[in-house]
Amino acid sequence: MSQEGEQEQSDRKKYEFRKVIEDLKDYDGSGTQLVTIYIPDDRQISDVVQHVTQEHSEAANIKSKQTRTAVQDALTSIKDRLRYFDTFPPENGVVLFSGAVDSGGGQTEMVTRVLESPPQPIESFRYHCDSDFLTEPLEEMLADKGLYGLIVLDRREANVGWLRGKRVEPVKSASSLVPGKQRKGGQSAQRFARLRLEAIDNFYQEVAGMGNDLFVPKRHELDGILVGGPSPTKDEFLDGDYLHHEIQDNVIGKFDVAYTDESGLYDLVDNAEDALADAEVMKDKKQMEEFFEELNAGDLATYGFDQTRQNLMMGAVDRLLISEDLRKDVITYECGECGNTDREVIDRRKATPEHTCSECGTDIGATEEDREDAIDHLIEIAEQRGTETKFISTDFEKGEQLYNAFGGFAGILRYSTGV
Repeated sequence: MSQEGEQEQSDRKKYEFRKVIEDLKDYDGSGTQLVTIYIPDDRQISDVVQHVTQEHSEAANIKSKQTRTAVQDALTSIKDRLRYFDTFPPENGVVLFSGAVDSGGGQTEMVTRVLESPPQPIESFRYHCDSDFLTEPLEEMLADKGLYGLIVLDRREANVGWLRGKRVEPVKSASSLVPGKQRKGGQSAQRFARLRLEAIDNFYQEVAGMGNDLFVPKRHELDGILVGGPSPTKDEFLDGDYLHHEIQDNVIGKFDVAYTDESGLYDLVDNAEDALADAEVMKDKKQMEEFFEELNAGDLATYGFDQTRQNLMMGAVDRLLISEDLRKDVITYECGECGNTDREVIDRRKATPEHTCSECGTDIGATEEDREDAIDHLIEIAEQRGTETKFISTDFEKGEQLYNAFGGFAGILRYSTGV
């Protein structure tokens, strides 16, 4: 499989995992009766079964009959699921969740979820029993990868922050006490120049202190440092060796940036496009820039669920663009009177609504079988037509526009269809 194909499969798996995690985070148990087990791929299943059996035996000592029964039922369900695995779990391990969750009206419902082969290897075996499922280790695996330190400065102000995957995070700022170039009356030019240089030096040391405090503890995780600002400020700052030597050695580029407030951090990331060529945020930005170019001046852009689906069905979509934050279902309504098919996209947490046929006006109902994840629906068509799927972050302006202005669905076409 090509690198692009592997990335596409990875993005889809992350999306599937995120959906499950979001559901799990919504569940509440009445007492400590929700069981989570993380199993690394080098842990024998027989050892895990033995551990679960032991926990089941010890759960007999729980005083509350309701909690005791719930925990033992959850462990029995997990034990039943473990029988489907061979000697060892699949690659990267497996996570099991089971427990009686509140379903409203004082009722509970037994829920069991099995997540195989997470995006990163599970480091160690972990058994957890609480009123919530333990999802934090999985959420950390799904976090955007890539960590860059950001510094923008001139002689008036400075800001430092992070680029984490696709997200720019401003963290610290400072304002300088550097006087202007015009000296006050009564001061010699030489004395004024010396005081000004001292103030500049003090400010550079303050900025370096902010950067060192933020970046040094993460120096082994950093992919690089980016420094921005006007010339000669950024050059003076870097040439003066103000930064900790391990951080200084990790500077991968300096770039002209007009603003040094928080917006300057975003400008720095934009201007460092070449240095960040492999960073996920730049890949997303290039996709959206191409989409907007075609939208404004070409005819190879499509957006919205219906239009994008039509173009997918025709095999005309080269790249399907989907917002990472999208959580929608599509309901297919088949009219028994005229044979027409309608589709409606709704929030995944909303109930299935009644529908009126767009052709003959007949009221149509739908079952749960007529409802599916809208992203899965489009990706299945895309895979059949040889279309790439790109998940786009909302952590930059055009990515946010895809979600808010275009419904989260768009595509770049191979040829114009007029749809």
